[in-house]
Amino acid sequence: MPATPYLLSFDCVGSPSIGFITSTQHAAHIPFEIKRVFWTQATPPGVERGHHANLATEEVLVALNGSIHVRTDTGHEQQEFILSSPQQGLYIPAMCWTELRFSEGATALCLTSTDFSEEDYLRDYAYFLKLATHSSL
Repeated sequence: MPATPYLLSFDCVGSPSIGFITSTQHAAHIPFEIKRVFWTQATPPGVERGHHANLATEEVLVALNGSIHVRTDTGHEQQEFILSSPQQGLYIPAMCWTELRFSEGATALCLTSTDFSEEDYLRDYAYFLKLATHSSL
């Protein structure tokens, strides 16, 4: 059975009077070595992003502000998540199709297990399903 997306919790210290620091504390909660960090911002509400899977790349997605509605599909299981706290991240395994919708002003932080490579992206859903369902045979 392929890996399944799941939520992670991060360490958070502070108070409303001074603010908060959220940390993975030496990446202890991240299930892979981080190779790349990127963020997405200013996505207009109503625009759906994602629409791809990665052959090898694992990701952790965090909503730094606002909220992100995430649909995931491993070819065997579909799930929906709402990320609305910077103290929580969503682990997205390789071979997991994602579709994301951002609230007004949302910023997404993404930690990945590989450097960017266009060859790692599957952008055709039917082809992704064919690979995902045949890989478990």
